[in-house]
Formats: sequence, C-alpha cells, structure tokens
Amino acid sequence: MIMTGRGSYHNRPTAMQRPERDPARAQIFKKNKKIILATQSVCGICGQPVDKTLKYPDPMSPTVDHIIPCARGGSDELDNLQLAHRYCNRNKSDNMPDDKKPGASVIINDFPQSCNWRTT
Repeated sequence: MIMTGRGSYHNRPTAMQRPERDPARAQIFKKNKKIILATQSVCGICGQPVDKTLKYPDPMSPTVDHIIPCARGGSDELDNLQLAHRYCNRNKSDNMPDDKKPGASVIINDFPQSCNWRTT
C-alpha cells in the first residue's frame, strides 16, 4: 500500500470540482445558511419543528438542505435552500423533491413549503 502525504486529497482532479472548494460559493452558502437558520423553524422535508438548540451529531439537529442538490445542478441561493433535520437531509440525499422510487426510505411530503422545483 502506498501512503500519500496529508494534502494529497486536494491534488486529485475531482477535489477541485466540488462546490465547497470554491471560496466564493462557500461564502455565499455561509451567508445564506445564517439567513435560513434565523428565519425558518420547520423542516422542509418532514414538516416538523426543528429544535435549533440541538447540536451535531444529534440526528434531529438543524441543517440546511439544498432542495435541488448540488450534484444535480442546484445553487446556493436562498430560493434553493431550506431548513431540515439532519436525519431528514441525510435520508433525502441527492434526490429531487419529486423523485418517487418504489421501496425507497426517503419520505418527501407535500407540505405548503414544498413545491416542484423542476418546473418553477
């Protein structure tokens, strides 16, 4: 087994393609995350209240979810972000709001704050 140096991950071509590696995009997300955490109180995925006093790694701690995932071309703008429980966000993964796969464990409810973001 060949051991590589500590910074070798950053030398991989795919590491530079990740959105969070772009300082400008990371700054926009950080600013918008603060706004989402300050203004929303209900999980955009399950519709239940989010307790903002819970901290990571609690599964019910607050996170910010990309409605259209970055992996599918979603942006870090406010209209693509919503508050979510960590558990709900992890289960949603990179699925779209209207993805309905038979037997999937992802539950995406039709609450008033949800909409079909592909057609909006």
